[in-house]
Amino acid sequence: MAIEMRIGHGYDVHKLVEDRKLILGGVEIPYEKGLLGHSDADVLLHAIMDALLGAAALGDIGKLFPDNDDRFKGADSMLLMKEVCSVIRENGYEIVNIDSTVIAQRPKLKDFILPMREAIASNCGLDIGQISIKATTEEHLGFTGRGEGISAHAVCLIDNK
Repeated sequence: MAIEMRIGHGYDVHKLVEDRKLILGGVEIPYEKGLLGHSDADVLLHAIMDALLGAAALGDIGKLFPDNDDRFKGADSMLLMKEVCSVIRENGYEIVNIDSTVIAQRPKLKDFILPMREAIASNCGLDIGQISIKATTEEHLGFTGRGEGISAHAVCLIDNK
């Protein structure tokens, strides 16, 4: 089989609300609000999963884990991420690298970047050097800048085995 590198892009956004834990990249972040969603609403992992599935032309996380299916209510997105990595490999691909950006005015995420990278690498059977996570603010502009929500973008490269 010829080399078949494929690129995928993912994007996700969730609203910040009271009485929810803030989980990003599989890591609980101390903050007075958390993200609202059917699962744990880990916006970073959702963007990464969509990038991986998109690269393999396998749809998106809504197709694999519909938000109207109670089996996924409150689901740990890292477990869903493991499933996505399995699906990617079952379809003949290996993950080359993942590059992602979390957009949040607050909380500051710099101290959590390394633990997020480690969690994703460990749970996906990858080397930490294959995972890049960056965080940025929106200079108080838009819904993320006003602290109403958090968004994330991810791109990935996959290659046939």
